[in-house]
Amino acid sequence: MTTMLGITLAGRDVLLVGGGAVTARRLRRLLDDGAVPRIVAPELAPATRELVDEHRIVWHARRFHRADLAGAWLVHTATGDPRTDLQVAALCERRQLLCVNASDGSHGSARLTAQTRSGDVVVGVVSDAGVDPRRSMRLRDAIGTALAAGSLPLRRRRADAMGRVDLVGGGPGPVDLMTVRARRLLAEADVVVADRLGPAEALLPELDPEVLVIDVGKRPGHHPVPQEAINALLVEHALAGRRVVRLKGGDPFVFGRGGEEVTACIAAGVPVEVVPAPSSAIAVPQAAGIPVTHRKVASGMHLVNGQAELAPATLAALADPSITTVVLMGVAALPRIVAAALAHGVAPERPVAIVESGLTPQQRTTRTTVGEAVADARAVGVRNPAVIVVGDVAQAGFLLPQPLLAGESTP
Repeated sequence: MTTMLGITLAGRDVLLVGGGAVTARRLRRLLDDGAVPRIVAPELAPATRELVDEHRIVWHARRFHRADLAGAWLVHTATGDPRTDLQVAALCERRQLLCVNASDGSHGSARLTAQTRSGDVVVGVVSDAGVDPRRSMRLRDAIGTALAAGSLPLRRRRADAMGRVDLVGGGPGPVDLMTVRARRLLAEADVVVADRLGPAEALLPELDPEVLVIDVGKRPGHHPVPQEAINALLVEHALAGRRVVRLKGGDPFVFGRGGEEVTACIAAGVPVEVVPAPSSAIAVPQAAGIPVTHRKVASGMHLVNGQAELAPATLAALADPSITTVVLMGVAALPRIVAAALAHGVAPERPVAIVESGLTPQQRTTRTTVGEAVADARAVGVRNPAVIVVGDVAQAGFLLPQPLLAGESTP
């Protein structure tokens, strides 16, 4: 019967007998765990020697002596000679030292697990009877995949003395475009402060029923929870020892007021990190077959908040044929943007694409021009959420000259 123990080797002496490839693999793991390894072996394999030189590991270039066991917390023997490894294991048994016998795991008093990690959770897989490392590794990989997907119960049941806040970018919408770290942090969260856009609708039902979900989503002309109140919520729950995820659409630092939330957390002494995500400014045009930059066509991109007044730099970008201008939150402001562009001398025939509900089954792209954009958008009933692209890359058939992309409309 094998008993599972979580043992830390950080700062502790570990003796490795043998210097071959097996030792090199185990040595990397021990170094990652913070152990202080030393090696006894007449020779070293190239991979082992590289680690010894890089990390200045103590190496005794000779055969094993009994006295080498002194001071060790754990012994790992992998000489390539089963008889020698068995002798080392027997000596460790008599001295009540845990020993991993790599040549025959069933004759050692300890086994290294096939290990996977998710944040501060470490899961190890070991066989109870017999040694079957390939099976253990396949099971470990399956568990690792489930951890990465956030489908296992990672949430803590004991509150921390100090909580934390993670600003998590949900990306443009589909759950499978979120990062592994984002999914893990959601699975660990005690509180989720969620926006309207992004993957919240699909993800929130998967959370632990005890997780507090606070909807702070903004809609055009309707901001039920002011930004100052959102900042206060994040700080309040973190100071109460809770893990808080601020789930935002797109990337937290692209028109998401993430900088203000980070500032509020830092001012309150709350640990805070930001998890990036694909911004809809790039991902949504991409879904419609529009590259925001393209060699010899568009050498740069200018990103605009459609709700703000147009700056001189934005007007210059709209008129520059080498720049793609991407407007977020700009449907209501489209008449104002077009009027300012035309007054600034932007050519009426400059291509425009309006991509609605990007990366969803309702995605639709309207191809038009600066001069016709307002009338065409009104004709097809363009609605938020939408991304507006101005530039040569937005013209119909730029990448696909024959059939229109699925979901395109012709006013």
